[in-house]
Amino acid sequence: MGIRKTILARFALVYFVLLLFTLVVIAKLFSVQRIKNDRWQQIEENLSKNTVVVEPTRGNICADDGSVLATSVPGYFVRIDLASEGVRKVFNNECDSLAWHLSRFFKDASQNEYLRKIKGAYKARNRGFLLTPRKVDYLELQQLKKFPILRRGRYGGGMIVEQENKRVNPLGGLALRTIGSLNKGEYEEINGPIGYTGLERAYESYLKGQDGVSYRQNLSGRWVIRTEIEPQDGMDIITTLNVKLQDIVESALHHQLQESNADWATAILLEVKSGEIKAIANLGKGGGDYYEKDNYALGHRGCFEPGSSFKLMSLMAALEDGVVDTSDVVDTGNGAWANNGRVIKDTHGYGRITVKQVFEKSSNIGTAKIITEHYAKNPKKYVDRVYSFGVNKPLGIEIEGEGRPYFKYPGDADWWGTTLAGMSYGYETKMTPLQILTFYNAVANGGKMVKPRLVKEIRDNGILVKKFEPVVLNPMIASRETIGKARAMLEGVCERGTGTTIQGDYFKVAGKTGTARVATSSSGYSAGMYLASFTGYFPADNPEYSLIVTFNNPRGAYYGGSVAGPVFKEISEKVYASQILANLDDGKEEVTVRNREIAKGKTADIFEVAEELDLENVKGKPDAQLANVAEKEDQLVVTGADVQQGLVPDVRGMGVSDAIFLLENAGLKVKINGVGKVKTQSLRAGVKCNPGQTIYIALG
Repeated sequence: MGIRKTILARFALVYFVLLLFTLVVIAKLFSVQRIKNDRWQQIEENLSKNTVVVEPTRGNICADDGSVLATSVPGYFVRIDLASEGVRKVFNNECDSLAWHLSRFFKDASQNEYLRKIKGAYKARNRGFLLTPRKVDYLELQQLKKFPILRRGRYGGGMIVEQENKRVNPLGGLALRTIGSLNKGEYEEINGPIGYTGLERAYESYLKGQDGVSYRQNLSGRWVIRTEIEPQDGMDIITTLNVKLQDIVESALHHQLQESNADWATAILLEVKSGEIKAIANLGKGGGDYYEKDNYALGHRGCFEPGSSFKLMSLMAALEDGVVDTSDVVDTGNGAWANNGRVIKDTHGYGRITVKQVFEKSSNIGTAKIITEHYAKNPKKYVDRVYSFGVNKPLGIEIEGEGRPYFKYPGDADWWGTTLAGMSYGYETKMTPLQILTFYNAVANGGKMVKPRLVKEIRDNGILVKKFEPVVLNPMIASRETIGKARAMLEGVCERGTGTTIQGDYFKVAGKTGTARVATSSSGYSAGMYLASFTGYFPADNPEYSLIVTFNNPRGAYYGGSVAGPVFKEISEKVYASQILANLDDGKEEVTVRNREIAKGKTADIFEVAEELDLENVKGKPDAQLANVAEKEDQLVVTGADVQQGLVPDVRGMGVSDAIFLLENAGLKVKINGVGKVKTQSLRAGVKCNPGQTIYIALG
């Protein structure tokens, strides 16, 4: 019995201790939840008020050579601790003067209004009253530091400076719509570092970086800011845009816009093999001038019926299906042809012409007759062939807002008896300028369709993080035979057709004019409103760049060849002069310049010159008719330079007669500009060439 009492007593003691512990915990919880609630609220309020998000520096957006297109510069907000001891000592004497200076500086409110707000905040012992109604730059900040009270500094005057970065574009409006902007708030002021449009939005996750955290603490009347988490700055985006080429494109486009008074215009310059967008301009009317208003090049606002530009796709479909050849004859009549109740018209009556001439003269009747004759009984075959080119799908460009291509399909509710004929020459379908250019670029690229891209690399403090390689959308849009015929037709447009004014003196251009009536959603086609364009590539023999130029609603002349054509010509010639010729100079010129008097040429002539000049350091005597000269250890070494069949010879530094001899022996057709020795050649040395292919050489 005694043992039992002992056990029960021990259990009772344990229960009592547990009960006491539970009561203590409950009391503490009650104390925290109720009794000390005010204290915890005060702690929370202090943390929320005094914890400051430290904004990282947003990454730069750069051109292909590293030139900065968009960057962040610091801006500042100024606050004042009106409860600090230093401020309270001088407030009554200097608050009027401070209000006067602020009113005069910002010019947004009277002195009395500023004074009323400052005194109200002082009475409330506001420890972070915002003095600046807007962000100020560094020079303005230095002026504010001289104002009454604030001039006493951070501790004596309670001045608190908060830095916030501001986004700027050092090159002004150059490619501004493509670069993009940050989010906008009231009065269209930038109020946050979040990408809103263009590349700023597309690459927000890389550009933004990560916020840091700091804590503002008052120690003995002095505010001290302690960084808890360091911010991580954003990464840099290296775009494909070339500043020099962008300037060429925008300048040419702007000049023609002023002449034509069009509503808007766009131009896109694409590198053929890589798909890199080297320049993209979008100029719209506003405020008496033109500026980067909207992304007409790839957005839905620029998505229209392509008109005659689409004839290339229609005729390639017919060529690929084998229903016609370029030499077949089509009777286009006298310039008017009735089809299912609609009259299709040409600018002139062309009569009986070949398929190739149909394209060169941009005959609506000829194109419509070819397509309706061979596909009227099975229109799906035609549309499916067009679809096989890949033109019915969005490109998936990185910038948001790409306009969706629109194509009718047999069996759709809006497929009418006139749809097949209208679609054949670019109506009842919609594409953006970039989508059209991508197809033409594929033809220039031997059939390979590459995805246009705007970004090459992402770098973090100069270190490569990600590299973007070319993306192939369609390895072969059509057979090599069809691609060859398409390229010949495009060259014919500029040699004999509607684009003869675009052809220059120094290199061949291939392309197609486009003129389409502009439809409105409410009243069909608007009288006198046209979309004028020219799409093509250059040099035609060895395409380096493709280019589209589009004008919406030009006043006066409205044909693609007369409005967009001159811009295409100006851009192509300037790009050729500044880029293609420069790229041909791979460093070999240095040798020929130093030894110009015995530059490469006929072997016998080289040794004759050497004897006349008493040069004893000439070594080597090749059996070949032609020879190269190179400097090696103070000696001039002569080596043979026989022509390799099927390859372009290097004639830089040669006299014109030797160059012509060498190039013609390689089977090339030579065109010359200038006088003197050969400085540059349009076809790169060592690449494959075809008999009869044209090469342009510049002398100087």
